[in-house]
Amino acid sequence: MRAWRSGKRESATLPDAHLLEANRNLRELLEDTSVPAAVRQALEPEFREVERLAEKLQREEVHIAVFGRVGTGKSSLCNALLGREVFSTSTLHGETQVTQSGALDAFDAGHVVLLDTPGIDELDGEARERLAREVAGRADVVLMVVEGDLTDIEHRALEAIAGRHLPVLMVLNKADRYTGDEREALLARLDERATPFIGAGRVLAASADPRPETVIRVLPDGSEEETRRDRPVDVHALRERLWALLEAEGKTLAALNAALFASELDSRVARRVVEARHELAEQLIRRYCIGKGLAVAANPVPVADLLAAAGIDVAMVMHLGRLYGHSPSRREAGRLLATIAAQLLALMGAYWGVNLVSSALKGVSAGMTTVVTGAAQGALAWYATLVTGKAAESWFAGGKSWGEEGPRATVRGILDGLDRDSILRDARRELLGLLDRSEGLDRQD
Repeated sequence: MRAWRSGKRESATLPDAHLLEANRNLRELLEDTSVPAAVRQALEPEFREVERLAEKLQREEVHIAVFGRVGTGKSSLCNALLGREVFSTSTLHGETQVTQSGALDAFDAGHVVLLDTPGIDELDGEARERLAREVAGRADVVLMVVEGDLTDIEHRALEAIAGRHLPVLMVLNKADRYTGDEREALLARLDERATPFIGAGRVLAASADPRPETVIRVLPDGSEEETRRDRPVDVHALRERLWALLEAEGKTLAALNAALFASELDSRVARRVVEARHELAEQLIRRYCIGKGLAVAANPVPVADLLAAAGIDVAMVMHLGRLYGHSPSRREAGRLLATIAAQLLALMGAYWGVNLVSSALKGVSAGMTTVVTGAAQGALAWYATLVTGKAAESWFAGGKSWGEEGPRATVRGILDGLDRDSILRDARRELLGLLDRSEGLDRQD
């Protein structure tokens, strides 16, 4: 067997360049300080996988995953390819409980690693699909081992792995159990079924642990004697196919696979950042709803409370801007509030009239009536703050843009998506509870 790589070249080859670029991308992802700590913690398993991939690229390793049902001889095939006993084999089904690995020394001085995986039919459907994605995600080449025509489980697993667009070779192991005609017919059938997923001509026969053959010898006296004779392991065609694949594309496959994983993780990180910011924005807007609702409900001065509460809206907009990576000034926040207020006035002008009337009524009534009227006005302020906060968040999330439809459509969409009566009822109830507790504390003092 020739060595996969005869020696280091003074200048980097194209595959070397791919490896360097993939490793650089992984390192940048690991060291990206813009990823919030909460998001990094939520995606900790993925970041550990990135670290593992970066180390793999640093060692210039290519990983081959051996994948299939229990009893197809995956571990025996790994041992046959390695030329030594590394992987545990047993007559008991399910001997491989976790992924095991072994270096294929014949290729590139051990830089090619075989990964033996648990049998896919030992697991339930969801776990099986998860394992398929995990194997495909960490491997650069996949050997799918079968012992006959594809079962439904194998067909689904093959489809899942093929979705990763990795090189897949299907291996008909235990080929010694079939006659020559049976073997050729089965290989043709497997190739027909596998071609839509992995391409044509990617099915090979192998006998990793062939059964002894029966030999009948005729003795001098004419009687017959039956003996058993071991047959040699036959993985020659598979070795040659793997060799050709690794020699042509080994490093490039490792680099492309790492780059694909990094790209997918980058997308997941971006989505999680968006989700985390939205969750924090909702918490922040709620706090300002409570703050403004209480400020409006508790302020005994008619109309003036509305002016004072405007400062709360400015603070909320500035806080939302910082949450989305912007630093709006008070002036910019004021202009944004004016834009939102104009849309609110056009879409729900009655709100302002009710608000002003309620503000005036607070100065006329006393005792419980003042509290009840104040809570009603506070609930309206809560609702307006909620709409304002959501509109401001949308503007910041869009990169300080309303998009093609403009602010009117944004505010209308927010109003249409809210159950106003339910929000007002719940806000009024919560404000009354807070006001009652506040008065109780005052009496105790």
